[in-house]
Amino acid sequence: MKNTIAERIYDFLKDYPPFNILEKEQLLKIATNVKVTYVEKDSFVFKQGENPHQNFYVVKDGAIGLFRSMENDQILIDICDEGDLFGLRPLIQKDIYLMSAKANEESILYAISVEILKEIIETNDKVKKFLIASFSSNIKTPYAKSNDAQLFANIDSLASNNSYYSEVQTAAYTKNPITCSKLETIKEAAQIMSSKRVGSILIVEDKNPIGIITDKDLRLKIATGLFSIDEKVTKIMSSPVKTYPEKITVAEAQIAMIKHKITHLCITKDGSINSELIGILSEHDIVVLHGNNPSVLIKEIKRAKDVAKLKYIKEKSTSLLKGYIEQNIPIVFISKIISEINEAITIKAIELSLEEMKSEPPVKFGWLAIGSQGRKEQLLITDQDNALVFEDVPKDKHSATKEYFLDFSKKVTEKLHIVGFDYCPADMMASNPKWCLSLSEWKNQFNTWITKPSEESVMMCTIFFDYNLVYGDKELVSKMSDSIFKSIHSYEIFLNFLGKNALINPPPLGFFRQFLVEHDGEHKDQFDIKSRALMPLTDAARLITLSHNIKDKNNTISRFKKLAKVEPQNKDLYLSCIDAFKILLHYRTEQGLKHNDSGRYIDLNNLSKSEKLKLKGCFKPIKDIQELLNIRYNLAQMM
Repeated sequence: MKNTIAERIYDFLKDYPPFNILEKEQLLKIATNVKVTYVEKDSFVFKQGENPHQNFYVVKDGAIGLFRSMENDQILIDICDEGDLFGLRPLIQKDIYLMSAKANEESILYAISVEILKEIIETNDKVKKFLIASFSSNIKTPYAKSNDAQLFANIDSLASNNSYYSEVQTAAYTKNPITCSKLETIKEAAQIMSSKRVGSILIVEDKNPIGIITDKDLRLKIATGLFSIDEKVTKIMSSPVKTYPEKITVAEAQIAMIKHKITHLCITKDGSINSELIGILSEHDIVVLHGNNPSVLIKEIKRAKDVAKLKYIKEKSTSLLKGYIEQNIPIVFISKIISEINEAITIKAIELSLEEMKSEPPVKFGWLAIGSQGRKEQLLITDQDNALVFEDVPKDKHSATKEYFLDFSKKVTEKLHIVGFDYCPADMMASNPKWCLSLSEWKNQFNTWITKPSEESVMMCTIFFDYNLVYGDKELVSKMSDSIFKSIHSYEIFLNFLGKNALINPPPLGFFRQFLVEHDGEHKDQFDIKSRALMPLTDAARLITLSHNIKDKNNTISRFKKLAKVEPQNKDLYLSCIDAFKILLHYRTEQGLKHNDSGRYIDLNNLSKSEKLKLKGCFKPIKDIQELLNIRYNLAQMM
């Protein structure tokens, strides 16, 4: 008689690593011995400090949150859902759990025998490496099929996998750590720790770290009476310390702490023990960073039940952005992460709004991000730019259908406003009847803008041409795109009007190589980095991409990359435009975070000479690309 339950378990596990690389007989043995466990919402699978179970766990249904208690904080480290592994500690190390596992919702788990798997990994090195790497990076499924998985901490994988960057970013360490000399007593060191409110103190000699004392040392060695508090610190300090350079990655730090069974790493100038101490990196620092990990944030968004939760997550993503900018993570990586988070928030706002509607959508629709959001270049929170397209309906149903989507759009934009995305001052939002249109209406609108170009219609095209489907029907948007290119093909002089618009702002430097600044108004004497530097590059990339009938690129950098292949004769120019755009976008974001604004206007008096030179270095590609447009589209005749 067949064991149907075991077969079902087998069919589930075979699709997830590391079970997908097991021999059939091995996996059948595991499936036959699995214990199916039901966990109610908010119930613990295990708690931090608890002795390890005889099993580790795979999530069949539901979600399990992994939490770490540190210094009175409950930090969410990760959310494990379908196919994810957790509770690997008894398999790798037999000491107590360092995290708690609690059900975020009703969940079904497969409890897998540690002993059975130990037998298997003795003959399967791939599985062994997978599990050790998974454990060392505090993650669930390093090779998960979805993009929600955190980055695998194996060094070979780090070089090629850019899905999320928490593991490869430089770890943020504490600068100016608390220290004392080896001549001081334990009592004096404890008093310093108490007054400075720190859990550790480093013992230094000639500025080099020679040992460390932690709260744990005081509890185990002093409070128990093993040593007198009047002894020198050298009696109880842990020595030698483990030292690393300041560019240590999060993954490297995690692996080092697990390998050496320590909770602190000393950061020195050259990474050696005979080098000047410049900082300390604690396990707590790593745990806090994991709690602000992009994959965790996106999973939190997907499971959010209300707008308040979305607002909280958006605030956490701003902290994430600040950390990435401070640590000089490449701006392309940053923009991908922040765009993913913003898009996930928008999708959840849409889903919550659909749940509030009294009926299902009457026809297919698509929610579009436009402008900088559509290009996925909006790192700082500014205002909303969105639109909606819905499937064509008979005339007698059009009014009711549009009314439905306007009501729906209003709910979405309200939620986004609460989260932190301000309403668009120009009302370019899907809640505006002008931008909530049927497919035919959008086709007519774009055709009118293209075949009857005016200053206003060209400006509208620069905004609405950069759209990205966030939610809904892809086919509708594809038909819209086809219509746009058809209209441009029938009225190619429109590209010349777009070119003229791209040259509205002259190169950012004047005749005497001085920054062109605002002459009056609220931002008098300030440099407009958006209009004078970023927009000319964005406009040029859009125009030339349209002229080549390229439909699948709407991000400025991806457009220039494509153009470098399409026009090899101009490859160097397009690559220099990419470099300039990256620097300018990074600088604007940095300024916006520093001044808590959009980063658009820069006070040149606050810039150092080197910063001014760096910005000026970005301006030559702008001048060169504008000259190319001028010649290619005969724009001198239109001025």
